[in-house]
Amino acid sequence: MKGLKRKIDQIKPKFEKGGRFEKLHSVFDGFYTFLFTPNETSRSGVHIHDSNDSKRTMIIVVLSLLPCCLFGMWNIGYQHFLAVGETGKSVFELFFYGFFAVLPQILTAYIVGLGIEFVVAQMRGHEIQEGFLVSGILIPMICPVDTPCWMLAIAVAFAVIFAKEVFGGTGYNFLNVALVTRAFLFFSYPSKMSGDNVFVSLGNQPAIDGYSGATPLGELASMEPGGSLTNLGESLTNVVGDPLTLNDIFFGLYPGSWGETSTFCILIGAVILLLTGMANWRIMLSGVVGGLLMSVIAHNWATPLYPATCVEPLTQLCLGGFMFAIVFMATDPVTACRTNAGKYIYGFLIGVIAIIIRCYNAGYPEGAMLAVLLLNCFAALIDHCVVSLNIRKRLKRTELTNS
Repeated sequence: MKGLKRKIDQIKPKFEKGGRFEKLHSVFDGFYTFLFTPNETSRSGVHIHDSNDSKRTMIIVVLSLLPCCLFGMWNIGYQHFLAVGETGKSVFELFFYGFFAVLPQILTAYIVGLGIEFVVAQMRGHEIQEGFLVSGILIPMICPVDTPCWMLAIAVAFAVIFAKEVFGGTGYNFLNVALVTRAFLFFSYPSKMSGDNVFVSLGNQPAIDGYSGATPLGELASMEPGGSLTNLGESLTNVVGDPLTLNDIFFGLYPGSWGETSTFCILIGAVILLLTGMANWRIMLSGVVGGLLMSVIAHNWATPLYPATCVEPLTQLCLGGFMFAIVFMATDPVTACRTNAGKYIYGFLIGVIAIIIRCYNAGYPEGAMLAVLLLNCFAALIDHCVVSLNIRKRLKRTELTNS
């Protein structure tokens, strides 16, 4: 690494002001700061120095996503070969099947997203930020594995340009970029995001070329209203029609957007984020409490008219992208509330609204996406109300003291 740094330092003057490649300074600086920690120090103003710069923060978040990412790749292979009746595959065969299935999506997200950020940074003369390191891996993880790369590219371009760069780039967006990408896909190409997931053969598979089946939330959304409450509540099945247990759902052994099915892996990521101080426990806790409370209310007054209300509360929390959204989306420090009281309100409302949408609106079988985006819009207002209330309380306290 020392030899590589020495060579990069030798060509560095060519990319600085007055150099031959001055116009590519932002691109060079982006690669340089990604590989090495800059040795420059602040020249003016007062700054607080610690070890948590944006690069370190983003890398830790990416590391916290790895359990979900690796399991999701394995689960793609597992679901496919379970569907085609080949259950004797090794762990590595299952994993690499899924790895090669999602690799085009990951490359598409990073190439399109980073490409746009590089161009915009160069046009503005700004440094390239590390924010898309997280968004680039989140986006494929919350999309069905069969989403065409051209669709994903259009959605990523839309989200990066209109949800991030027009507001000033990293740190200035008020909407979560990954969820805006998913929302664009959901409303522009609903057939690909409706709860049906396709495990496509990559070639040389003996039984069939691919398998198409509904996710558990897709099953609930497509059920006809009516029938027995007991039957509706126990109707969730895997790709071969066997009933899904809470254990299967907790560990993520069912089809869905490949990175968000395993609550177990999500909790591992949550522990990493909390121990490193990269996410706020208030949002996670209040989000789970809000979702659990609404699930209990919905289940207590379950009705065949809304089949999703028949699902047990704990199963409700583990299904779909609820826990993934609470841990990795709602805790985004840029788009979430800043005040402590606001974080409790913000997380609680996300949990409640996500379950309400899931249970009572069959058109949106996964409510977590819309819940987080909706509360992103109200985060600043919630903080404003909390601060204003705090000011009024202090003024009253001051008046009482003076009197």
